[in-house]
Amino acid sequence: MTKNLTRYARQTIFPGIGREGQQKLLEARVVIIGCGATGTNLANHLARAGVGHLTVVDRDFIELNNLQRQLLFDEQDLAETLPKAAAAERKLRAINSEIEVRGLVSDVNAENIEALIAGATLVLDGTDNFETRYILNDACVKHNLPWIYTGVVSAYGMSQTIIPGQTPCLRCLSPEVPPPGTSPTCDTAGVVGPVVATIAGISATEAIKLLVGQGELNRGIIHVDLWYNTFEQFGSSGPRPDCPCCGHRNFEFLNQERGGQVLSLCGREAVQIRQPGAARLALDELARRLSQAAEITAQNEHLLRFKVNGYELTVFADARAIIKGTQDETVARGLYAKYVGM
Repeated sequence: MTKNLTRYARQTIFPGIGREGQQKLLEARVVIIGCGATGTNLANHLARAGVGHLTVVDRDFIELNNLQRQLLFDEQDLAETLPKAAAAERKLRAINSEIEVRGLVSDVNAENIEALIAGATLVLDGTDNFETRYILNDACVKHNLPWIYTGVVSAYGMSQTIIPGQTPCLRCLSPEVPPPGTSPTCDTAGVVGPVVATIAGISATEAIKLLVGQGELNRGIIHVDLWYNTFEQFGSSGPRPDCPCCGHRNFEFLNQERGGQVLSLCGREAVQIRQPGAARLALDELARRLSQAAEITAQNEHLLRFKVNGYELTVFADARAIIKGTQDETVARGLYAKYVGM
């Protein structure tokens, strides 16, 4: 791929990148899983840096409280009831029309992760839950594909660059998913917006270093707390031989031996339900059926939103639903069955 590199002039005069490194960026294929706070920041950095093929995958839609820290979105996107992936694609194309951008409105799970990352040079984590990260870790280790973990909560965050066979994987350092209620979340601890930019900046720079093949990569964990001005770097001797994932190559999450299909969502009182193998929904027909039973508040090609009995349900064309107003999985399943159908 040959492009006019004037856009990247301030980047190519940096010796660590140069014209050769810029060409590698333009040829790279990066997949970002999740387009919330960290995902939008990562995508913004990499689109401006000239990553030639950028795919952003997200299951969710934009809400007002997202605008405090999710830098690709604005009030117009909110007014249009856009899914995050669709809004991100539009904004990234406006930022850099010379690169290829895809926004995929999809839940990332064990059934589709391998197809989503096929052909990628690098995968970046913009998710908001550990279960998806462990599925991602399994898939990337299985296919020997580097990926970068990025997590932020409160005023601190972490970045871990994972190169299968060379560095620890996620399960090397955290063998088990933290039990529910044991880790702070954006519901319980909040998020300071500039901290997201700091941690995402670290991870985006790691991505650039990895893609151009220059610079010193982080081979452990970087932990930053901006409220207390601490910066810590934890090194590692390499992958653990007894790691279930990269040591024994036992991909429990990818093989669906671990994890579930109902997920409480970070940042609000809501539950996501997905139906593996379900056909795409005819949203117009569903809206017609619901017209007498529920208050329909939004509808477009991507989703249908309605209110009923104090709950808000957002149903996507891929048969997923986000039920707002409860964290009780039984209640959420019951509402889905009653108004959408199992």
